[in-house]
Amino acid sequence: MRTSAPKKRRPITPGEVLREDFLDNLEITQDELAASLGVHRTTVNEILNGRRAITPDMALRLGHAFSTSAEYWLNLQKSVDLYDARHSDAHKRVERLPVLG
Repeated sequence: MRTSAPKKRRPITPGEVLREDFLDNLEITQDELAASLGVHRTTVNEILNGRRAITPDMALRLGHAFSTSAEYWLNLQKSVDLYDARHSDAHKRVERLPVLG
């Protein structure tokens, strides 16, 4: 399972990890996963395709379904979110703010 995030390129998304390390290896379909998680198939599809973030609720569900921790899933999401923030226009504006300490 992947846990470290590259610094120069965007980290792998939780959806990619879910697909490659779990669904493909265990031969689970999106429909089966959705039923197991108690969510709609669209929710699973959007996570797998990087169009929906992992929420704390979903992290709990995934952690339970795959005997991992919720933190594992949230850390994957956090890595992507921080990378995206650091490579956004907002980051450039933040860098111009005063330092208070």
